[in-house]
Amino acid sequence: MRAFHCSWMGFFTAFFIWFAIAPLLPVIKKSPEEGGIGLSRQEIWTTNICSVLGTTFMRFINGPMCDKYGARILMGVLLMFASIPCALTGLVNDAASLAVLRFFIGLGGSTFVCCQFWTSRMFTKEVAGTANALVGGWGNLGGGVTQLVMGSVLFPLFQTGMSVEMAWRTVCIVPAVVGFFLGLLIIFISDDAPKGNYKEMKMNGTMPEISAAASFRSGAMNINTWLLFLQYGCCFGVELTMNNAAASYFVNEFGQTVASAAAIASIFGWMNLFARGIGGYVSDKVNARMGMKGRLIWQGALLVVEGVLIFVFANTKSLAGAIVLMVIFSTIVQAAEGSTYGIVPYVNPAVTGSIAGVVGAGGNVGAVCFGLGFRQMDDLQAFYLMGGCVLASGILTAFISIKGHAGLLCGKDSEQVIAAYKRTGAPAAATTLQIPEPDAEVVEEIEGDKA
Repeated sequence: MRAFHCSWMGFFTAFFIWFAIAPLLPVIKKSPEEGGIGLSRQEIWTTNICSVLGTTFMRFINGPMCDKYGARILMGVLLMFASIPCALTGLVNDAASLAVLRFFIGLGGSTFVCCQFWTSRMFTKEVAGTANALVGGWGNLGGGVTQLVMGSVLFPLFQTGMSVEMAWRTVCIVPAVVGFFLGLLIIFISDDAPKGNYKEMKMNGTMPEISAAASFRSGAMNINTWLLFLQYGCCFGVELTMNNAAASYFVNEFGQTVASAAAIASIFGWMNLFARGIGGYVSDKVNARMGMKGRLIWQGALLVVEGVLIFVFANTKSLAGAIVLMVIFSTIVQAAEGSTYGIVPYVNPAVTGSIAGVVGAGGNVGAVCFGLGFRQMDDLQAFYLMGGCVLASGILTAFISIKGHAGLLCGKDSEQVIAAYKRTGAPAAATTLQIPEPDAEVVEEIEGDKA
């Protein structure tokens, strides 16, 4: 359980670091005379995109690295590394330096892959949706907490004893210090897996040596990985975009102050407290009754509803209506995230880390694409683009077909899977065997390739 706690706490803190600057952007963009550095709308969105690009790059790397070395050390090191540029926020003086800084801070956001892999190592697959969704949701909660803590609590508090410019230049030291020390704590107090740490397990022969390169190849060659990549881009990518855009949207569209806009924007992240968990929990329940087909129906329905809600939110003109819709919209977005990672451990169990990394990177790629939309278009057009993409992604669910499981259009459940979810023709112990064993050639490749 120490690893369970550390995984979500680490990812929560990574989000705290990653989005620490976002609620401060309405102040940073102001002219130097007003305490900012003078940024245009396009420059603001460029820095947002750079932030997401940093974590996209690392998520592709983190997956196979987790397969080979485990999540514990990788998460701790990334947290400590991301804390350094976060602490240096006060040194930025133009758009270019802010973009570079946010790129390196964004590397810490890749700890999501460590978080999901870690949980998959700690829990059996029949509760994969619930376990992954809970830790991922509580981690994502950091995005909402950051909006509230940084924009509505710490920044006003720092302003009481210094100028506006000095306040935003120094306030990011707080999440940086928290992140650095939590990274150290994770490394020294947690475990890689139920049987211990990878290093000791390899030394005593209870765990084979795995090639990160072969792991990545096996995960990347599976078409289901890329379908989930696109779908995760249309749920987590939407959340990242809203985390970056919401505070500024409520300032520009509804005339809110920085503090009140940050408080309102934090609602989107706060829904992670339960919404992502619900998505994973329902996915597990329908899997118990219908198998993988139940997970896929739930996944597709969530994405379609999410797309519709984006169009409705974009056309809401009252502040109260926008807040209510954002609560509902956010709940569906995060439930879809939980549902996606209820499917990930089934794609190819032998290379779950690599698949989790690719799918997780899809969320960031989606955020980059939607961020470019907000950079080049007005808000209404950008919301329409995002909503249309999400609706299209829901249709892709019909093409997901996992070996040994019935899909929406093709495939059929193996006898092992049928016995497990219907609980007929098999002893009770078989209920943990809902996923077919990985192909022998895949196991041989990832264990034998030392490249």
